[in-house]
Formats: sequence, structure tokens, C-alpha cells
Amino acid sequence: MLSAERLVPARLGTSFRWLLASTWTTNLGDGVAAAAGPLLVASLTDDVFLISLAALLRWAPPLVFGLYAGVLSDRHERRRIVMLADGSRTAILAVLVTLLVTGHATATGALLALGLLATAEVFADNTAATLTPMLVPRDDLALANARLQVGFVSFDQLAGPPIGAALFAAGHVWPFVTQAVLVAAGVMLVSRVRPPAAAPPARSNALREIRDGLAWTVRHAAIRTLVLTILIFNVTFGAAWSVLVLYAHDRLGLGAVGFGLLSTATAVGGLVGTGIYGWITARVSLGNVMRIGLILETLTHLALAVTTSAPVALLVLFVFGVHAFVWGTTSITIRQRAVPSHLQGRVNSVHTICTYGGLVVGSALGGALAGGLGVTAPFWFAFAGSAVFVVLLWPQLNRIAHASGGPRS
Repeated sequence: MLSAERLVPARLGTSFRWLLASTWTTNLGDGVAAAAGPLLVASLTDDVFLISLAALLRWAPPLVFGLYAGVLSDRHERRRIVMLADGSRTAILAVLVTLLVTGHATATGALLALGLLATAEVFADNTAATLTPMLVPRDDLALANARLQVGFVSFDQLAGPPIGAALFAAGHVWPFVTQAVLVAAGVMLVSRVRPPAAAPPARSNALREIRDGLAWTVRHAAIRTLVLTILIFNVTFGAAWSVLVLYAHDRLGLGAVGFGLLSTATAVGGLVGTGIYGWITARVSLGNVMRIGLILETLTHLALAVTTSAPVALLVLFVFGVHAFVWGTTSITIRQRAVPSHLQGRVNSVHTICTYGGLVVGSALGGALAGGLGVTAPFWFAFAGSAVFVVLLWPQLNRIAHASGGPRS
């Protein structure tokens, strides 16, 4: 049986354990909402445009509010920001539950609630990411981030969506009651975190502070390369994954259940990645971890472009899930080690903007390519674009790894 000490070693600190418990709890609530939100909108309207807005409202807030969220993270006491943001989410969910119970919910009101929830989540998530390097010794950041990712993969991606769908089938109000309870519990748990005291930062206006964060990112060669990598690779990833549902149906001959299995395979791969991350980083340098990961992502697009076999696609996406977890954990660890504490929020927000910006651009390209050249065209584009960028980036990857010093497993 896995002991608490082995899962979350005492050397990570009591405060980190409270942060981890809070994060895992809210991850489950977010996973429940990921399925229930679109289902709610679709139950309240037949308007395709309004239904599509449910997805847009999950992507837009990080792009609109991400940079300002970074400013607030660096200006104010970070634990309090997380508590206020998640407390706001609890209040919004309470209003939504009341509207559902009283029969006054409308598609417009549901979309407004989903947009506000996603906006508050931007501030909570950006700030929570800056707490970890304040609580955990530098050499243990890789382990701490791996444990945080366990919750994201297990609860947000694997457990949450099917639970949300099942609760919605039992009654439209139940997934939102569940999320409200989980987010409120997350607020109480994070209130137990005791970050070290920090001197209040010198303030200027928000635009100047945003420029300072952008300028630092551009000047720091390793972080600049890391941010550019996530931007480019999310353009290629977004192009391919934007048509995954069509690809599953037209290319692999899968129905709705089969399409769901593709996403599950990726999430299961991520969960396996959580178990072998320490073993990998103990034996492979960070530079080579990142090289191998980018090669795997490039070959993922090629394999999906050429195969018509559902079992092969499931295996490919399982391996991709392992890579995505290892890459994501390594990336955030490197940023936390390289970026000064007073800039963590703003540099993290720049990374978030590039992450979502790449996905948005890639999705638009994928739709256009599939419409004009067929459903495999986005995968060929993703393969070619990723391959070119890997060649260009190859010499820079050791510089990225050296920025962090290397993790201890």
C-alpha cells in the first residue's frame, strides 16, 4: 500500500501538503465541470452558436486576463489571491445552483456563469503555481510538480468528466453542487498553507509591470526558448487536435465511445508518466528528456497521419500522454528554478498566454486545412512544422536544462 510519506515526503513540508490537497480537490471539481458545463448549455438551447461559446469561454479568459493575473500574483499575498479567486468561484456556483433549482436558468445565464468561473480560475491557477517554489526546496521542485500533476491527470482529466456527466444525467444541478462543495473545500485547505514572509514588491502601474515581465522573459535565453517552444508546438498540436473528433470518425471508424477512449488513452499515459517521472529524471539529463519528448510529439503526428488502425492510434496517444506529462512537469520545474520569486507570476502568465495563443491559432489552422485538404492534413502540417522546429531548437535544449540545475528524484 502506498504510504503518505512515499506519496508526499515530509521533506516537501506541511504547507505543501495542504496546497497539494487543495489543488487535487479543486482539480476534481474542475473535471466535473468540464463535462457538465457544455451539457448544461446544450440542455438550455438548440442554438449551435451559443453551444459553441461554452468551449470558447474555457479558452478565452487565460488570453484576456492572464497577464493581469500575473501582475496580481507578484503584487499581493499569493495564498490570499487563491482563496479569493476560489471563494468567488464558490459564490458564482451558488448563484448558478439557485437558478437551476428555481427553474430560472437560461443559456445566456449559464454562459455568463461559465465565463466568470473560467476567469476566476485563471487567477487561482496562475497564483497557485507561484506558491510551490515558495514552499518546497529547489532540489525537490520536480517531485512536488510531479505530485501536483498526478491530481490534474487523475481527477481533472480521468475521474472528473465521467463523474460530471453521470451527475448531470441524475439531475442538472448535481454537478454544480458537487463542484461548489469541492472548490469551497479547496479554499479551506489552502487557508492552512503558511508561505514564508516576503518583502512587499515595489509597485508601478500594471502596464509597466507587464512590460517588465515580458522583457525579463525575452532577455533570459533559456526561458525565452522554452516559451517559444510551447507556442510553436501548441500551434501544431492545436491544428491536429482540433479535428480529432472528425479524425476518429472518418479515419478510424470510431463512434462517440471510441473517441472518448482516445482521450482516455492520453490521460492514462499521463498517469503512467507520474509513476516513472522520478526514474526517468534520475537516469536522463533534462536536456535529453526534452529532446526525446519533442521527437515523440513530432512522431505522434506522423503516426496518426498514416495509420487507419484504432488500436495503433490508442497506443500512440498513450505514449503521447506519457510525454505530455513528463514535458509539462519538466517545463514548470525549470521555470520555477530560473525565475526570481518576484517575477514568478508575470513570467508564468506569459507562458500561459503562449500556451493558449498557440492552441487558438492552431485550431483555426487545423479547421481550414481539414476543410480544404482532408482530415489528415492537420496531422501532416503538425508533423512537418514540429520536425522543422525540433531541428532549429536542438542546440538550445541544453541551455534550457542548465537554467534549472537538474532535478533530484
